[in-house]
Amino acid sequence: MRRGRLMFILTLVAAVFLMGGCSPDPDQMKPIDPKNAGFWETYFVYPLQQLLDFFNDILGSWGLAILAATILIRLVVLPLTLKQMKSSRAMQVLQPEMKKIQEKYKNNQQKLQEETMKLFQKHNVNPMAGCLPMLIQLPILIAFYQAIMRDPTIAKSSFLWMQLGEHDPYYILPLLAALTTYLQSVVMGMSDNPQQRAFLFIMPVMIFVLAFQFPAALPLYWIYSNLFTMVQYYFLGDKYKVNKS
Repeated sequence: MRRGRLMFILTLVAAVFLMGGCSPDPDQMKPIDPKNAGFWETYFVYPLQQLLDFFNDILGSWGLAILAATILIRLVVLPLTLKQMKSSRAMQVLQPEMKKIQEKYKNNQQKLQEETMKLFQKHNVNPMAGCLPMLIQLPILIAFYQAIMRDPTIAKSSFLWMQLGEHDPYYILPLLAALTTYLQSVVMGMSDNPQQRAFLFIMPVMIFVLAFQFPAALPLYWIYSNLFTMVQYYFLGDKYKVNKS
């Protein structure tokens, strides 16, 4: 699980570099022409723009349109999220056996890896399965960024106190993004796992720093996504909890 969280952090950092690399070039931020669009614009960015336009027409607010799009996206990736929850539970169940293997082969890394993989194969556990929803965040974040910045109507629209295509001038969204990330980690039981406890505090700081650099629409999406996850774990989390008794 530590590897998964590290991969998540690297994913977010990669998103910053990719989005930062796009923003200075005006040609890359031009409105999308569907007839001349490339693969990425045709199958990712433009459909997301259309989805946001659809929800805005119904709800009359780009902020609420982002909420509706977030819920729909999270429902689409729900099977992967459930797989992540199942994988997390399986890894927790195997922790005692993994510790025994680590103690037994602590001086033989090759044997340690071999025995660990045998343990995973024996119980049909894929340790990387929990990383899939995290990796999916990268293209969603980049697509959201470009969908907003390449549609002047969205980028120049206001929601509550902010303009969606600009940074939050009061830093409220970055703070809320960090807070909901922390609360989400608590709900997911990260505080109960000594190996993950450090990330309980590292992740909110990372999210705050990243959200501080993004247009307001992205931390808004992140907050909606965190809230969705907390509600999801409230209703489904008991099924994947490990009995500690």
